[in-house]
Amino acid sequence: MMMLLIISEVLLLLAVVALTLIVFALARQIGVLHERLAPLGAQEKPLAVTEGQEIPRVTMKTPEGQKLVIGDRLETGTYRAILFVASDCPICKRVMPAFAELVGEQVFKPVFVADGPLPEIINLRERAALPNIPFVTGPELALTLQVARLPTLVILDDRGALRVREIVNTRAQIETLIGVAKYRTSADTDMDTPNVAA
Repeated sequence: MMMLLIISEVLLLLAVVALTLIVFALARQIGVLHERLAPLGAQEKPLAVTEGQEIPRVTMKTPEGQKLVIGDRLETGTYRAILFVASDCPICKRVMPAFAELVGEQVFKPVFVADGPLPEIINLRERAALPNIPFVTGPELALTLQVARLPTLVILDDRGALRVREIVNTRAQIETLIGVAKYRTSADTDMDTPNVAA
């Protein structure tokens, strides 16, 4: 009888230990899911720069200190594609290669705007292995465009006018927003062109 009691106590103790480990594992998974879902949702702040409006020129710096001006006029028909990322954002790391591939065509001048400590940004750039796309740092552009969630895609037209500013989580969203930017630019160009009747 005493042996059965000891066995039941040991089994009960093992069950409590197992349940404790399960609770810790579930808590960790909830944290991971919370981090993954964080970029989803609409930006609720009123936007300082609206779609179609030219942004002010902002001078950004690469980790090496080289300057890159955002908001300058570009060659006609060219777009500035900007992806705001952070070194501690897992979704950013997933969409960076898709962004690089989709904006690799001639009409885009892509740039990553990275947030985080400088050593982590340099590490992110090295792990991304995208040497043809500049990485710049600093909060100025994010504040100007009121980018609050990451990863956010911003596309400017050749005049430096805002065409797209949206949170992206997938390759399909990036593709769609590239099409939207091109459509908005062509629609504005058509509206600006006077209709001459014969």
